[in-house]
Amino acid sequence: MLFSKMVYFGTIVPASEHAAMSPVGMHRPLILDRNGKILAIDIKAYSLYAEPRRITDIDEVAEKVHRIIPEIPLQTLHKKLSGQRRFIWLARQLTPSVKSRLMAEGIPGIGFRTELQRAYPAGRTTSHIVGLTNIDNTGVAGLEKWIDGQGIADIRNAGFSVPEHFAPVVTSIDLRVQHALHDELSKALVKYGAAGVGGLILNIKTGEILGLVSLPDFDPNTPAEIHLADRLNRITASASEMGSIIKTFTTAMAVEHAGAGLDTIYDATYPIRVGNQLVRDYFGKKRPLTLEEVFLFSSNIGSAQEALSVGVEGHRNFLIRSGLLERAALELPEIAKPMEPRHWSVPTSITAAFGHGFATTPLQTAAGIGGILNGGVLVTPTLLKRDSDHSALPARRLVTERTSAIVRHLYRLSAEKGSGRRANISGLNVGGKTGTAEKVVNGRYAKNRNFNVFAAAMPMDDPTYVYLVIVDDPAPKSATRGQTAGVTAAPVAGEIIRKTFTFLGMEPRIGI
Repeated sequence: MLFSKMVYFGTIVPASEHAAMSPVGMHRPLILDRNGKILAIDIKAYSLYAEPRRITDIDEVAEKVHRIIPEIPLQTLHKKLSGQRRFIWLARQLTPSVKSRLMAEGIPGIGFRTELQRAYPAGRTTSHIVGLTNIDNTGVAGLEKWIDGQGIADIRNAGFSVPEHFAPVVTSIDLRVQHALHDELSKALVKYGAAGVGGLILNIKTGEILGLVSLPDFDPNTPAEIHLADRLNRITASASEMGSIIKTFTTAMAVEHAGAGLDTIYDATYPIRVGNQLVRDYFGKKRPLTLEEVFLFSSNIGSAQEALSVGVEGHRNFLIRSGLLERAALELPEIAKPMEPRHWSVPTSITAAFGHGFATTPLQTAAGIGGILNGGVLVTPTLLKRDSDHSALPARRLVTERTSAIVRHLYRLSAEKGSGRRANISGLNVGGKTGTAEKVVNGRYAKNRNFNVFAAAMPMDDPTYVYLVIVDDPAPKSATRGQTAGVTAAPVAGEIIRKTFTFLGMEPRIGI
């Protein structure tokens, strides 16, 4: 049962004097941001119990308790206080003021036990990261649940759970960055009338996540909302088609495995037929395009030809190596498994080239993009602070430095002249790529229902940070047309960058 400020319930605890005297709820480690700010901490609360066999006037006790804790129905109190049971809970996690009022009444046959309650000073701001505990101080979501899976539950059960046994869990999160990310995404949720929004800020050199937000969220201090279907973590626990942002991988793959360069030509004069459908360009040039133009104009036809130049097996293997098709490893239990067709074929490869036909998470998309831009080295993401020695980072080479340099050039070009212009900030050398995927409604792609993604990176001469923003199902532009990532996710990312770059130690440079 998840706790609120005060919880009453009817579970009968087995009778024993030891039960009445033993501590309730075991200690948990502090959870801190990377700068030592508290994200989760144990605080004292009080549990009210009764010993019915010692109560002579049930009516008097029931009425006095009900007057101070009206949330417990009088009929329930009468029922629980009847009989000869030795021990029964009446209420859990009472405030000190409620305890004082009950004690002042001098009610016979009741008593209190001090217990531990988890408090979350940042509230909603870090809810999907930190998660929460239940009424017994056991982790049920987020880092809290992950911590129990690391052996803390065993220590607690053995009775050795005391504060000095646990070092604080220091996260990679910068609470200043997290607040700014949460604020801007909250505005975007309302502005675009979206079903949900989310954002991630990732240091691609260390793999540390500086900020992670998914909205709508919940308050872990009073988490009644956590059960609602739309409160899932959209960054890690939801797999979606990512649209044209996947062209980052398609282009890198063509350069890496088909020997393509910026001037390689792909004929985008005519649509490509896939079964009964035609692959078209959103704003088609209807002419041969260079690889640079394919990326700048976000050509579906050109991207399909890039994929065909590598082959179906090579294409899928590259996506696997990029981390898009396997379940991500992160210190959260809420991790979705990517979805892909059971059998890959040429049509599968064609549509996958521009982000349709398979689904992955925003976390994996951001990490994979970071691997391509980071000199070709993919560092495994983490929510824990990593030390300054980066020699032993969990990393693997994804592409060569040549491929990375070409994609960095394309990202910068897209921010200057392409769909990422609304995130281009003078002096910060930002690069970016949009992705607009039509959502599947009743088994069909809906042209006015979009899942929008934008990835930004900076500084593009040697990227350190990747920002990824999603806007899920913004209010349609019309009955037949949805809003695209270039006019939703990209400007939101730009505002987030403006609010956070100083916290990341970035300084504007003149002439960029």
